[in-house]
Amino acid sequence: MDFDGAMRQAIEASHAAQGVSSPNPPVGAVIVAPDGTVVGVGATAPPGGPHAEVVALRAAGESARGATAVVTLEPCNHTGRTGPCAQALLDAGIAEVAFAVADPNPAAAGGARTLRAAGVRVHDGVGADAAAAGPLKAWLFRQRHGRPMVTAKIASTIDGRIAAPDGTSQWITGPDARAHAHRTRSRIDAIVVGSGTALRDDPSLTARHSDGTGYAHQPVRVVLGQRDLPTGAALRTGPGYLHVHSHDPADVLAALPEALWVLVEGGPSIIGAFADAGLIDEIDHYLAPAVLGAGAASVSAHRVSTLGDRLLLRREEITELGDDLYVRYRRRS
Repeated sequence: MDFDGAMRQAIEASHAAQGVSSPNPPVGAVIVAPDGTVVGVGATAPPGGPHAEVVALRAAGESARGATAVVTLEPCNHTGRTGPCAQALLDAGIAEVAFAVADPNPAAAGGARTLRAAGVRVHDGVGADAAAAGPLKAWLFRQRHGRPMVTAKIASTIDGRIAAPDGTSQWITGPDARAHAHRTRSRIDAIVVGSGTALRDDPSLTARHSDGTGYAHQPVRVVLGQRDLPTGAALRTGPGYLHVHSHDPADVLAALPEALWVLVEGGPSIIGAFADAGLIDEIDHYLAPAVLGAGAASVSAHRVSTLGDRLLLRREEITELGDDLYVRYRRRS
């Protein structure tokens, strides 16, 4: 069968679990009948709900018997809030399993061994690179490093300005770039700004569609800094608000013990503080075709005094968004 095509569909399905499944991994699963027909698709539900394999098996029903399960992560082998997925696959009569990434969590690993011992044909490493770079990326990062993956978002002019000298900043980028940024918000666990930005701009930091309605999933909205926000501030209404009264970015991550992916939106001093602390893993840069020549810079860091101190990145993605460019950079290891 076409394992690669089914894995691409499983990865696509896993996007629906991003931000929703945390702290569990956002997994996607596809059940393929012997004739090649996809009979079930699933993504991991919120904690306490079924994992992707179980969702897909329920969709497949009796058609799962003798079928193949294609999963982005090795089926779990332990009982937590739910039962082991490896056993659920066996109970459903699955004959073959293909998965992309081995589970690095020793408490949950071993599903492949259990399946093989029961006579199921198991293929590992199918589409591993694509799956590891997809929605699983932040969860895998947390497994390796013990903290959330941190992405800094910058929307700037060609000369690196995020606001004019008079403070005006709406809008640096166009509607396509803003829509893209809101889709990212809808997939993260938390979004961070400094208290200065929160007081000056009174942002809501919610994830919104172009018509103004909210996405189903909303990130926890975090303010870092000593200054309190007024009672009527936009951030103090609506879902998920957290104020970390500190200047240390590490305190933000400590206050989010189950987060997988954190987005830092600014201002420049907060992004600089995360950079100085070595806590920026990616940068999402939205580049507008404009020059201001003066105004606020996108990052204000203090650790860099010479070229050798710079944060080195590699480009992972570049996309045209209307007149703007979106570039994702990854920190070099």
